[in-house]
Order: sequence, then C-alpha cells, then structure tokens
Amino acid sequence: MTMTANPQRPVAHAMLKPAHVSDEEWALRCDLAACYHLIDYMGWTETIFNHISARLPGPAHHYLVNPFGLLYTEVTPANLLKVDLEGNKLEPSNFDANPAGFALHSAIHGARADIHCVIHTHTTQVSAIAQKKDGFSHNDFYGAQLFGRVGYHSFEGITLFADEKARMLESLGNHHILVLRNHGIAVGEHSIAATFFLLWTVQRAAEIQCLADSMRGEDTRIPDPIRQKCADLTAMLNREDGFADKFFEGMVRKMRAERGTPW
Repeated sequence: MTMTANPQRPVAHAMLKPAHVSDEEWALRCDLAACYHLIDYMGWTETIFNHISARLPGPAHHYLVNPFGLLYTEVTPANLLKVDLEGNKLEPSNFDANPAGFALHSAIHGARADIHCVIHTHTTQVSAIAQKKDGFSHNDFYGAQLFGRVGYHSFEGITLFADEKARMLESLGNHHILVLRNHGIAVGEHSIAATFFLLWTVQRAAEIQCLADSMRGEDTRIPDPIRQKCADLTAMLNREDGFADKFFEGMVRKMRAERGTPW
C-alpha cells in the first residue's frame, strides 16, 4: 500500500509548490509539515531534536524528514528533506538531516511495507514509562488500547549506528509501537494522520499512568480479554482512514485557529 495524503484536506498555497514536485508529493509534504507543527502545538517537541518521517510513493523507499537545526515551527512543506534509506539527500538543500534519525527511521521504512509514517518523541511522561521495567500497565482507558501492540528495545546509547537496525526491527516485530527503553518511543502507521492518532493515544496512556503511579492505593486491573477488546477495536478504527483523518484534521483546525496558518 502506498501512503497518499487526503485529497479533501486543504493544502498550502500552490505558489509555494516547486514546479518539479508532483501534486501528490506536495499534499504529503503539507500533511507532514502540519504534523510537525501539531507536535510543537501539543508540547511534545525536544527543541530541534527528534524526527517525523513520511515515506514517499513509489518503490524506492525514499522519505521526507525535517532539516536538522530547525525548530518544528520552522518546518514547511518546501524545506522538508527528501532522503534515501542511507540518509543521502536526493535534492539540493542548505540543510542536512540529523544522522540520529537514520538508524531508526530508515530501518522501519526499509523493512515495514505497512508503515509509511514514523514519529519519534521522548516527552517526560513517555520517557518515564520507558525507564520502568514493566513499561505500559494497560490499566487505564488509553493504556488498554495499547495491549499487545507494544515492542520493547533495550537501550544501546544514542541511536546512531547501522548495526542496531536489525535489533530494533526484531524488538518492533509486527507491532506499531516501539518503546526505546530508557529513551523514548517510536510509533508508525499507514498514514500521517493514523500515526499522529496512535501517538496521541500513547501519550495519553503515559500521562495517566504517571499520575496513577504517584497516587496512593491499588490500581483496578483491567482483565486481559477486555484489554484485547479495546486494543483490537482501536487498531481497527485507526486502519480506517476516515477515523484518523477526522481526528488529525480537527487538531489542525484547532491549532490554526489559535496560531494562524503557518504557511
């Protein structure tokens, strides 16, 4: 399956589109730039660090990623970098990509045909969960939706080296959520909108678990069959483009109503 942007979604003004960029790629660039701004709007950024990548249509496994050194609010559809799986720029740019992103993002884009967008964050709450041996508890509304959907990868230091790719992929397995222990998280889905929705679910689960763990008293455990039911239903909804698109579009409208249109 090839990821395409929602053709009904408003895109950036055509005057900004370079002549050599197809309409399909431009729509994808607009969605990805909006996602970068949304991550900042939600307070999930790590200054100039971390990455969101989106695979371009076609068999070459090329993908778009942020120029290293820019804040997420400075990312635009036009300045996103087009790179190959080795991180080589495929078009001229005054910017380079952060090599820390290649080991994780290129590994997933190169191996998982069902994942066309990858978001990596390490918010305070997610990093706290990643530090705990047991990881996500699945005992709240959002955590239950992650049951059986999370892989865990042991910390090997800053993710820079190609030899870690195979081990990360083994840890990810057939899941769409990878907890990087003592570090953060990576989530991937079939579209930008679906990936953003999955990240939002993970973030909410982490926030609630952190607060619950700080309180006195025993948790009410959700039985595994109920957890599985929640996880299966949410995964099904996220596979339906209309569900994730409505969520993503609503969040973009909310952001733009408060901040204005960034491009």
